[in-house]
Amino acid sequence: QVQLVESGGGLVQAGGSLRLSCAASGSIVSIAAMGWYRQAPGEQRDLVATITSGGSTNYADSVKGRFTISRDNAKNTVFLQMNSLKPEDTAVYYCNADISTRKTWPTKYDYWGQGTQVTISS
Repeated sequence: QVQLVESGGGLVQAGGSLRLSCAASGSIVSIAAMGWYRQAPGEQRDLVATITSGGSTNYADSVKGRFTISRDNAKNTVFLQMNSLKPEDTAVYYCNADISTRKTWPTKYDYWGQGTQVTISS
């Protein structure tokens, strides 16, 4: 069984910063891409940023230059540093990872965290 546990959400004023973390645990053999998505009330879940196991990154246009995704492969953890936050960044942020376990290797499956609320006040 695999679990993704997010932390670091909260309430900050516009212009402030937050750092999200997501740790994967369980009988993990390997993790390919990891990423962050967000969903505002009444909206679809959208990609924020992704990072491959080799460190290649991809960002939504709306967060380029403000957010930085990184990962610690040894700790199966992905981070999202969010700077210059805006009210429109308010959403539930979800961690995502493509993981193969002892039972499924080499096949990878998509796993999601439970989400962490990020609220930016104006």
